[in-house]
Amino acid sequence: MPLARSLSVTSLSGLEEWDEEFDREDAVLFEIAWEVANKVGGIYTVIQTKARLTCEEWGENYFLVGPYMESSVRTQVELIEPCNAALRRTIDKMNSSGCKVYFGRWLIEGSPYVILLDVGFTAWSLDHWKSELWENCSIGVPWFDREANDAILFGFLTAWLLGEYAAQCDEPPHIAAHFHEWLAGLGLVLCRQRQLPVATIFTTHATLLGRYLCAGNVDFYNNLAEFNVDKEAGDRQIYHRYCLERAAVRCAHVFTTVSQITAIEAEHLLKRKPDIVTPNGLNVKKFSAMHEFQNLHAQSKARIQEFVRGHFYGHLDFNLDKTVFLFIAGRYEFSNKGADIFLEALARLNYLLRVNHSDVTIIAFFIMPARTNNFNVETLKGQAVRKQLWDTAQTVKERFGKKLYESLLVGQLPDVSKMLDKEDFTMMKRAIFATQRQCLPPVCSHNMLEDSSDPILNCIRRIGLFNTAQDRVKVIFHPEFLSSTSPLLPMDYEEFVRGCHLGVFPSYYEPWGYTPAECTVMGIPSISTNLSGFGCFMEEHIADPSAYGIYILDRRYRGVDESCNQLTSFLFQFCQQSRRQRIIQRNRTERLSDLLDWRYLGRYYVSARHMALAKAFPDTFIYEPQEPTSATGFRYPRPASVPPSPAHSLHSSPHHSEAEDEEEPYDEDLEAEKDRVNIRQPFNMPNWNKNQTVIKNNNNNNGLNSS
Repeated sequence: MPLARSLSVTSLSGLEEWDEEFDREDAVLFEIAWEVANKVGGIYTVIQTKARLTCEEWGENYFLVGPYMESSVRTQVELIEPCNAALRRTIDKMNSSGCKVYFGRWLIEGSPYVILLDVGFTAWSLDHWKSELWENCSIGVPWFDREANDAILFGFLTAWLLGEYAAQCDEPPHIAAHFHEWLAGLGLVLCRQRQLPVATIFTTHATLLGRYLCAGNVDFYNNLAEFNVDKEAGDRQIYHRYCLERAAVRCAHVFTTVSQITAIEAEHLLKRKPDIVTPNGLNVKKFSAMHEFQNLHAQSKARIQEFVRGHFYGHLDFNLDKTVFLFIAGRYEFSNKGADIFLEALARLNYLLRVNHSDVTIIAFFIMPARTNNFNVETLKGQAVRKQLWDTAQTVKERFGKKLYESLLVGQLPDVSKMLDKEDFTMMKRAIFATQRQCLPPVCSHNMLEDSSDPILNCIRRIGLFNTAQDRVKVIFHPEFLSSTSPLLPMDYEEFVRGCHLGVFPSYYEPWGYTPAECTVMGIPSISTNLSGFGCFMEEHIADPSAYGIYILDRRYRGVDESCNQLTSFLFQFCQQSRRQRIIQRNRTERLSDLLDWRYLGRYYVSARHMALAKAFPDTFIYEPQEPTSATGFRYPRPASVPPSPAHSLHSSPHHSEAEDEEEPYDEDLEAEKDRVNIRQPFNMPNWNKNQTVIKNNNNNNGLNSS
C-alpha cells in the first residue's frame, strides 16, 4: 500500500513562515492528556519536552490539564493560586460544586501552568455521567473497566472546566483545546455535543485497535482495508473504548497523528484521514565541541564494561576493547517491539561471527520491564566478586608502591623478586580462586515470576544463546527499567544509551519511536524500520540513512525471514567497523539531532492550532489551504568522505586495517558545514497583536507541503 500523504506532512521544507501576524490576545490554549504530570508512557515525554516551546508561544494563556495523582504532585508540581481571574472563578465554582480542582506549575522546562482534576473525588457522579453518555452518544461502558471509567470521569470534568471557563470570561473567548489519546477524548466529544465555543484538536499517538491487532500476531498492514473494525474491537472486548476514540476523531475540528504510517492506519481503522501529521520532537542540547559527546560515550562505556566484568566473571575470555554493546528497550511487547526478530538475528549473527573466526564479541542488552521478585543471586554475586578483585588489586598495589618508594628513597633500584612477598601471592591466589565458576553467566539478571512462559527466555532457550565460551554473541535480559540507584547496574537510561554502540529497534508496530530518536540525539547509531514513524521520517529526509548511522529495516514489503536476514546483515556490517569508523558515524548521527528538535517540529502543532481556530471561529480567523507541491530541499545528501561501514567500502575486502583507515579522506568540519546548509533556521515564535488575522498556506517552496 503506498504511503499516501495527509494535507501537511513531515517535510520540514514544506512549512511556511507565517508572514501574517496572528491575533491571540484573547485566545487561550488548553492541552488535555492523562499523562500531564503523570508518567505512564511516551505521551508524557511528548508533553513534557514540548512544554517550553508552547509556553514561549502562548505565555500566560497556556494551561495543561491532567488527572490529580498525589504521588506525582508531591514531586513534580508546585501548587499556587491562579493569576487568571476567569480561571480562578472557574476553579472556585467547580470546587464549591463537589469537585476537587488543583492549580499549579509543573516543575519542568518552561514551568507551564497545570490544572489537575481529582477523578476519584467525583466518582460518585460516575453512574449519572454514564447514563448521560448513553443517552447523548449511545456509548455504554461496562462497570469492570476501570480505565474506561476514569476516562469518563476525566472527560466530563474536562468539559465542565472548559464550559465553566467560557461562561466566566467577561468577553466571548477564543478557546483552543488539544486532546491527546482516547483517555482524554470524551471531553472533546462533550464540548462539541454541548456546542461550547472551543476549537478542538485530537491527536492519536497510536490507535487502540491497531495496538491490539498487532499484539495478536495478525498480518496487520497488508489487511488494513479488510478489517471489520466493529467486530475486531468487540472480539477483543474494547468496543466501548474504540467508540470513545472514534467519536473524538469524528468530532474534532482538526485530527492529527504522529507519523505517516499511523495516518494510514487511522484512515482505515478510525475512518478519517488526518488533517496534519505532527511528529514528536525532543529538546536538543548541543555541545559546544564535537568531542564532548564522544567523551561521554567513552565514560559511559567504561561503566558498562565494569558491569560486564562482574557479570561474566570466570568466563571473561573475550577482549572488552573489541566488544560491541547492542540494546533494545521499551515496553515488553515481544512482537510489536521486534524482540522476536532481534533474537533470531542474534542467533544468525552468532553463527556468522563463529564461522568467520571473528575476534569481535557482541553483548546484547534487553531492557524491558517484566514481573520479577528480586535480583538474581548469581548476578549480584558477580558484582561482589568483581569488587573483591578490585579491592585485592588495590591492596597489593599499595603495598608494592610503598616498597618501591622506600627502595628509591635509599637510592637503590628495587629487587623485583622481593617486591611481592608470600602474603601478597596468597591474597592474589585466593582472589583468583574466588573467580572460579561452575555455571554459565546468567542470561537474566532477575528472578522471573513467569520464567517458564516468558517469551524472551523461551526464545533464548530455542536458539541456544546461553553465554557459553564458544558464543560470540552474549545476551543479558534486564527486566527492569534502569536506575542510577540500582546495586546491579547503577546507571540511568541516558547514561546507558550513551555507553552503547548501537540501538536495535526492529518494531512491527511503532507509531513514532522515541527510543531511536533519543539515540540519534545522543549520537548513537540505531536500527529502525519502515513501519515506525521515526524510520519513515528519516527515510524522507536523508538520502542514505545508513551513512548517518540510521539503518532502516524493511518490515513492510519483506517477509519475516527476509527481514531477519537484512537485520543480521546490518549487525554483521556494524561489527566489522573499525573504531575510527564508529567515531565518524557517531559524529554524523549526532548532527541529525537538529531534525528532531522541537524548534523545528513544533511548527506542525502551530499549524494544527491555526487550522482549528479558523474552523471554529471563521469570522475571526481564516485559513486558506491549497493543494501543495512536492517538497524540495531539506534532504541530507550522502557524505562523500570515508565510508561509515565496510558494506559501502570501495575496498574489495570487508576487513580494514588501521593503516587503511588513516588514509581515508575525512574532514569533520567540512562535512558538518555541508549538512548545516540543509537545515532551516529554528522556528521563532511570532509577536502577536490585536489585529484580525489571515493565515494563508501559499503554494510555494515555503508553503505547507504534502509531498
